[in-house]
Amino acid sequence: MDQKALYKLSYGIYLLTAKENGVDNGCIINTAVQVASDPLRISISVNNANKTCEMIKNTGIFNITALDDTVPFELIRRFGMQSGKDTDKFAGFRLAFPADNGVKYIVDHGVMYLSCKVVKSMDLGSHTLFIAEVTDALTLSDEPPCTYAHYHAAIKPQPAAKAPTEEGKKQWVCTVCGYVYEGDELPDDFICPLCKHGKEDFELK
Repeated sequence: MDQKALYKLSYGIYLLTAKENGVDNGCIINTAVQVASDPLRISISVNNANKTCEMIKNTGIFNITALDDTVPFELIRRFGMQSGKDTDKFAGFRLAFPADNGVKYIVDHGVMYLSCKVVKSMDLGSHTLFIAEVTDALTLSDEPPCTYAHYHAAIKPQPAAKAPTEEGKKQWVCTVCGYVYEGDELPDDFICPLCKHGKEDFELK
């Protein structure tokens, strides 16, 4: 099966945020869609390895901010390539404010935010699907929202060629974040330490 065919699906780039026991956290996701209008509901899919996913399971609330197409890679790196299990992702970040549900959203490079309350969830294996009712919404700017394709073409740095440390050693490059794994074979259960994506998102360099 050609896994790259899935890259042609239309996605956005979103900052998903949650709060539990006074701790704020967030991660980057690319799957969010309106699934009903009455009541107004959306669905999101979140990697189970993310601390944010665990927090949403425990609290049942979250905010999602759509990012614009000028969002810098450093913002993506901060929230999408660090672990909330050992990092305060909001440390030093001034342009984040609590919504009425107490969960933060960001203004800088935000197009809109939605506050949501989970009504149903489903474990899909690597990810959890949350169906949530929208409890509040606000437009933040008129800038065009960033798409997954635009992120890959214009925002994400392209991985630089890296010489093998041993003659003939293979390099496997994560197509999401550029992480390079060296070895003859990439283990079937390998998870990228930066972006938490699996083997299917790696290419042989």
